[in-house]
Amino acid sequence: QVQLVESGGGLVQAGGSLTLSCVASAHIFRSNAMGWFRQAPGREREFVAAITRSRGIPSYADSVKGQFTISRDTAKNTVYLQMNSLKPEDTAVYYCAAATYDAKLQGGRGDYWGQGTQVTVSS
Repeated sequence: QVQLVESGGGLVQAGGSLTLSCVASAHIFRSNAMGWFRQAPGREREFVAAITRSRGIPSYADSVKGQFTISRDTAKNTVYLQMNSLKPEDTAVYYCAAATYDAKLQGGRGDYWGQGTQVTVSS
């Protein structure tokens, strides 16, 4: 049973924007902090952003602060990642994740994972 489903990836030119979406099962969305990770070719998966369960407080990796915005729609059980001013180094598979609290996501751990969506930024 697929519980996190990402969409919105694709090919974009440098400087462009993309918005990723992740639809979660209702019980996962209500009970967990949500977040995004990415994994570039030949590199380890890294934390990108998280949003807390109760108050929707965002947090970001230093590498994307001011460039990416995480948000959510509680009515749709959906979390978003708005990515602006994209650079070739942002090319990666982006994963949605959920965990009991945001610090766990910030530490690189998730309890639930999506299958990922490819983002490719051309120069």
